[in-house]
Amino acid sequence: MSIEVYRDTWGIPHLRAADARELAYAQGRVTAHDRAWQLEIERHRAQGTSAAFLGADAVEWDTFARRSRLADTARRCLRGLDADTRAWLTAYVDGVNAGLAQGARRAPEFAAAALVPGRWEPWTPLAVWLSTHILFAGFPTKLWRDEVARRLGDESVELFATDGPGTAGSNGWLVTGERTATGAALIAGDPHRFIEAPGVYQQIRLACPEYDVIGLAVPGVPGLAHFGHAGTVAWAITNAMADYQDLYREQLRRDGDGWAALGPDGWRPALAHTETIEVRDAEPVVVEVVETERGPLVITDGAGSGISLRYPPRVTGELGFAALPALLAARTVADVDRAFDLWAEPVNVVQAADTEGGTLHRTAGRVPRRHRDNLLRVVPAWEPGHEWSGDHEPLPRERVDGVAVMANARGLASPLGVEFAPPHRAERIRRLLDGSTNWSAPEMATIHRDTHLASARPLLALAAGLEGLGQDALELRDRLLCWNRKMAADSTDAAVFAAVRAAVVRRLAAHPALSVLAEPPAYPLLFRPWLALVPRIAYALETLLTGGPVPPDDRAAAVRAALEEVAARPPREPWGATHRLAPWSALPDGVDAEDRPGLDGDHDCVLSTSSVPGITDLSARGPAARYVWDLARREDSLWVVPFGASGVPGDPHRRDQLPLWLRGELAPVITDWNKLTEERHDHH
Repeated sequence: MSIEVYRDTWGIPHLRAADARELAYAQGRVTAHDRAWQLEIERHRAQGTSAAFLGADAVEWDTFARRSRLADTARRCLRGLDADTRAWLTAYVDGVNAGLAQGARRAPEFAAAALVPGRWEPWTPLAVWLSTHILFAGFPTKLWRDEVARRLGDESVELFATDGPGTAGSNGWLVTGERTATGAALIAGDPHRFIEAPGVYQQIRLACPEYDVIGLAVPGVPGLAHFGHAGTVAWAITNAMADYQDLYREQLRRDGDGWAALGPDGWRPALAHTETIEVRDAEPVVVEVVETERGPLVITDGAGSGISLRYPPRVTGELGFAALPALLAARTVADVDRAFDLWAEPVNVVQAADTEGGTLHRTAGRVPRRHRDNLLRVVPAWEPGHEWSGDHEPLPRERVDGVAVMANARGLASPLGVEFAPPHRAERIRRLLDGSTNWSAPEMATIHRDTHLASARPLLALAAGLEGLGQDALELRDRLLCWNRKMAADSTDAAVFAAVRAAVVRRLAAHPALSVLAEPPAYPLLFRPWLALVPRIAYALETLLTGGPVPPDDRAAAVRAALEEVAARPPREPWGATHRLAPWSALPDGVDAEDRPGLDGDHDCVLSTSSVPGITDLSARGPAARYVWDLARREDSLWVVPFGASGVPGDPHRRDQLPLWLRGELAPVITDWNKLTEERHDHH
């Protein structure tokens, strides 16, 4: 083999190989070397085997992974792949297997969890992709809307329709050459995901005679699916907030040894079998897996009723992986466009630009056509009219005129979904971009780190109209009305606003018009984040303060009481004292104190570090990477991740990017091979 592994000053791998397959092998191997524990966590989660070493807390997820048939769907999608893509994917898996034992020796978590690294199969990356994105479109929200309609009436079904705490979001923007200092386009943004160490995005460079691409990979999946710069063309994505998964209420009855399910055409056999989940330090759990003609049951009472999930790859056997090698080989916007025609899920908004002045702004993925009720709530499996009938085609696209912004708001993808982010991030980015026609790559960081909170307006407007406040509350109110509305970590005013907002959220949750939703339905705990009332109110606060079931006088009273409460004990410390990073870790003691710094920003800021008002100021979700792709000179591009390139505790590159990330700064993309350090490996 002729694989060369280089590292830059941040420990980021730059790989060179003789051809695309050898390069995929190298990508798998270096990922196993740097992130063995992360890879094995992802494999076990995708298979529903993580409780065997993580214990009882992981049973809930493993049960869902088994019931929803993630691994079986991945095997089905592998069978549907063309021979070239399959060989490329297999080469990556061979590389992972070649590097895993050595990578595991570097990772102390394996010993801590008494875990031995296992073996990856060619379908494993497909399963990892599925498990990473199965909750991405937020199908549990339909369970919530069902409860809202049941308890508040059908007219309230979309009352809380906004991006909630469970969704993944992003910012992205494209500036054409007319508005840049170089005359060539810039693409920039940041995906918002749950923050982990190491991160969900891996900075990497993949070079062979056919191409040379830098970008952000998803560990466990070959190529650069979401963000890449190939020299002559660059691309980036955000969550389109499309709705492409349906839930059906199922009636079942025993049919011999199995089950039958009631569909529009009467009773039909359902597939059923049992699987055993091994649990560390506990008895194994036996799960009955049942699949109707709609899809697998993800919720069941075991006695004849349940809810099935219908999701495109399970139906079509296609996960769109042929797009991945096609993206690496892209030279122009037209090539990127053709590659994304092959995309399946998750459904994204895509932006791309090339050195010829070409630009692209489109949606990509499979969105089934069906009745509007399917998008809103759980629909009865036995009623006709809820079937899928083909896909939305053609998917929406737009011409780029000067700038294009994608930030999960209504717009390009509106016909494809129900719940979108408020327009604040998109409007703020557009407004900031309109401030110059001479943008350079480094200046993009000023947008990444913007902390203006437009969603504060309705609460502050109600506060401004209050009369008869106590002296302390009056002074606090006037202080907030003078506040610059920036959620800066060093701002005590921001902390005061957050405290008032949290108090308003708690009061609305206790109001009789909404408290009927306080008791969540008896669904699996996995779905609890989508079903809890207080976070729902927190994220829909603007809507609920300007309309909805709480009468106007009671809304004003909630703000009044919140001001009085906070005025009696106002926060003395700035926002960053409580608004701290809370990264996810598979092991209970996997996060050190220095991984929990104070943060700028908030959910609706461009710098989207989500707290959950009324529950916690901590932020589990934020920019999982930031990037600026410069089409004038690729080496002037910039990027950063929250921690670092290595997943190995104690490695110098485990958290060396954290100070940059916290300050909203970026690291240079180094592309000159002469400035890189070659790593010596046994290559066989």
